[in-house]
Amino acid sequence: MAATGPGLVDCHCHISASDFDSDLDDVLEKAKKANVIALVAVAEHSGEFEKIIQLSERYNGFIQPCLGIHPVQGLSHEDQRSVTLKVGLDFSPKFAATDEQKEAQRQVLIKQAQLAKRLNLPLNVHSRSAGRPTIRLLQEQGADKVLLHAFDGRPSVAMEGVKAGYFFSIPPSIIRSKEKQKLVKQLPLTSICLETDSPVLGPEKQVRNEPCNVSISAEYIAQVKGISVEEVTEITTQNALKLFPKLQDLLQK
Repeated sequence: MAATGPGLVDCHCHISASDFDSDLDDVLEKAKKANVIALVAVAEHSGEFEKIIQLSERYNGFIQPCLGIHPVQGLSHEDQRSVTLKVGLDFSPKFAATDEQKEAQRQVLIKQAQLAKRLNLPLNVHSRSAGRPTIRLLQEQGADKVLLHAFDGRPSVAMEGVKAGYFFSIPPSIIRSKEKQKLVKQLPLTSICLETDSPVLGPEKQVRNEPCNVSISAEYIAQVKGISVEEVTEITTQNALKLFPKLQDLLQK
């Protein structure tokens, strides 16, 4: 461990979102000042892949690209729909009202899980309103490197994921979410990572979330577990490196 102590890793954020187009340099600078040493930039649709790759090249040593397809697709808030075969599961009734839509999402997640296995890559998974079905599907697919981001299932369901060796990343919205607070009480620190899910899931509703706020997650977890922020930072960063081994190369650049 460096003499300055460990830094924070934001394991799931959307910095390619248009919300950051005007001030991305400032946002990343602020994150570095808040002791963030790396962030995993997650895509929601294939149209973002190129932008994320370009950002990872431009901010080499800080941004790790994470390419995949979100279960809810749509380039505008008005035009959102369940993904079809033309990652993750989102069984929110608004998007997956029918068994057919749920099955289509399942098939897309299976394809991504199989691809990740073939390439020996981790899965960064969205599972809103679908905690147990997601964990079961991943186990059936033999997925072993898994991050369940912003998990909203019951703690008992999360423990099935813990037994399977999966990690759970906690966003700053934990400070206003009773469900996430219950989850963190139950989860062992060895299964926890940090995330912001920027620009959403911030400490305040309707206010743009940023990677610097990952420190709020760390502070809250420390409070709940009755341990130091340094310990939370050290263990969650170790967890992130186990899950995303390529981060190790990134941090050595």
